[in-house]
Amino acid sequence: MKKSLPVIASLLVATCALGLSGCTDAAKEMAQRSGSTASASVPTVDLSGVTKQDDIASLLPASVSGDGTLTIATSADYSPAEFLDANGKPIGYEVDLATALSKVLGLKVKFVNAEFDSIIPAVGSKYDMSVSSFTVTSERTKSVNMVAYIKVGSRFNVAKGNPSKVDPSNPLNLCGLTIGVQTGTSQEEAINTYSTNCTKASKKAINVKSYAKFGDATTALAGKALDATFADSPVADYAAKQTNGAVVAVGELVDPATQAIVINKNDAATTQAVQKAMQYLIDKGVWNQILTAWGIDTSQALKTATINPAE
Repeated sequence: MKKSLPVIASLLVATCALGLSGCTDAAKEMAQRSGSTASASVPTVDLSGVTKQDDIASLLPASVSGDGTLTIATSADYSPAEFLDANGKPIGYEVDLATALSKVLGLKVKFVNAEFDSIIPAVGSKYDMSVSSFTVTSERTKSVNMVAYIKVGSRFNVAKGNPSKVDPSNPLNLCGLTIGVQTGTSQEEAINTYSTNCTKASKKAINVKSYAKFGDATTALAGKALDATFADSPVADYAAKQTNGAVVAVGELVDPATQAIVINKNDAATTQAVQKAMQYLIDKGVWNQILTAWGIDTSQALKTATINPAE
């Protein structure tokens, strides 16, 4: 990585935009000196045409609609799905999706930033629902309801030049490497499985580094403290763009998986309302509009908002 002031500043600004801990006034000052801005490439999605649909909104129970606000948990450290802008406001394509859902349901929206692995236990008590890149798994659908909206693959990122010669074409090629993931994600589960397979093949285990915030993993990778990171493809691709080439993608997409909105398992009414609201946004082209604005491949968007689909 080049260590000139503009590159360092842009990397620091990018990590702050990713919602990382440790962003300092010094980092902001360096960015200002170099003329960098954290929000220059953030799109604005016009959702003014999305309005309340009475037939859908009427399905919500009073326990959700009574206060006029839809409280949504999100782990705002997963750019470009959900992250914090320079003012600490959640933004991203899933934030726009959640906002659109709230408009269909005729409610104001309140986002609560929480660590990813703490969200599911609190849905239905602390939060009305969560939109935060949750992959559908049979284990999760035992404890919550999930309304599907997109299917994305996973991707490995490496530092510029791929100094560790990471080749993810075969999981056994990853044996002995140090790989960063976000805690509680499907990628963490997958990489631990890969590591088990390494030891079964009499190879070195993968050194799995789990981070509460994926942006911290990206920062570690850019600093060559990791050999690679593993994340959802939109997140991995966006991280590469935001680091001015300090981080790049490697290999093909791995294991496309469905992601879904999380709702309390015992709340069938809210589940039905959210499913119909999501289907409305799909049918009206709003979901594709949001993805297009954020530069996400719309072929990944689902045509049907299925409840608890098979993983």
